[in-house]
Amino acid sequence: MPSTGGWTAVQPPKLVRWCQWLPSYSFRPNTTSASIIGFGCYLRHRLMSLTQITTTMARIAVTDGMAQDAVALLEKSGHEVVLQFIEHEDLLAGALRDFDAIIVRSATKLPREVLVQSGSRLKVIGRAGVGVDNIDITAAAEMNIPVVNAPRASTQSVIELTIGHLLSSLRHIPRADRSMRQDKWEKKAMKGTELFGKDLGLIGFGRIAQGVGSVAQMLGMDVHTYDPYLPAKVAKAQNTILHKSVDTLFQNCTHISIHCNLTDETHHLVNAERMALMPGKSRDGIPCGNHIVNCARGGIVDEAALLASLESGQIASAALDVFEQEPVSKGNMLIQHPNFHGTPHIGAATLEAQARVGKDIGLAVMTVLDGKVADTTVNSHLLK
Repeated sequence: MPSTGGWTAVQPPKLVRWCQWLPSYSFRPNTTSASIIGFGCYLRHRLMSLTQITTTMARIAVTDGMAQDAVALLEKSGHEVVLQFIEHEDLLAGALRDFDAIIVRSATKLPREVLVQSGSRLKVIGRAGVGVDNIDITAAAEMNIPVVNAPRASTQSVIELTIGHLLSSLRHIPRADRSMRQDKWEKKAMKGTELFGKDLGLIGFGRIAQGVGSVAQMLGMDVHTYDPYLPAKVAKAQNTILHKSVDTLFQNCTHISIHCNLTDETHHLVNAERMALMPGKSRDGIPCGNHIVNCARGGIVDEAALLASLESGQIASAALDVFEQEPVSKGNMLIQHPNFHGTPHIGAATLEAQARVGKDIGLAVMTVLDGKVADTTVNSHLLK
């Protein structure tokens, strides 16, 4: 049977053959005029549906990987998904001109110089995750390109990793593991402290921070936060002490966990001067030391200052999942320090989070492609 433009050309010798294509109709050669009209309406509806699918199909670049269920969701909706990492040089050369949408994680960078080369075809940028510091959202808005993300998908995974880093630091789990691999039994050297009765300071108080605070309170910690955009009633409802100054947060807390975005305002927010403010003792006099955890964004912590504070003993332990430079360069002295332990940006690296991220960002991207506004558009305030 011949094919035309992806459609199978039906050429039946008799009218009855058309009925086989439309089993819902009892249609025979001696059909009534009403049946003919019904058939015509049905055929018109089918043609319009097929035309709509053809005209709304989009070509979507997925450069940093995606859960297979999410890929299937996009393809089932009629979109073409291209799973391929695009080198930065190719992005600068205008590789995005061939796509209606692009979905990235943190590895792909989309600065202004890339976006200006994308042409007029690109309709939406999807960030499969929360942070959008790898995307110039202002430049995107100037080109009338919405940037959407998936802020809720990885919340639980990052909460659990943050608590894991806190516990690992206080109980010296990474150090003890390394020691045992060297056939040592340094039981006395691994004496730690409890989270119970200590003060935890949260920089930023969004979904992840609130989740961390809730778990910390269950473990007996007193929770503080600094968030200049947070209504006081939100902190009060969470039984959390709200500080008007980030400096007073450091002065009152021996444990600091970071949960804000990376902006010009928050770059190196955790610096030598602020780490020097930390008390080193709990309110009941336990010499628990000072501890820093960052599972938010690299660059919020001044890593050179953190290393110096570890070497001086002002900071007893530090645990980072994110870094100023990723991947971390060889010979990085911070990761060699015995009181430091890190993970390679794995906050959202769980099966559950990846499934949620893929679904959420896929739906958001398709919402924009359908001509609607996604509720997770991060540059809506900048769009014309």
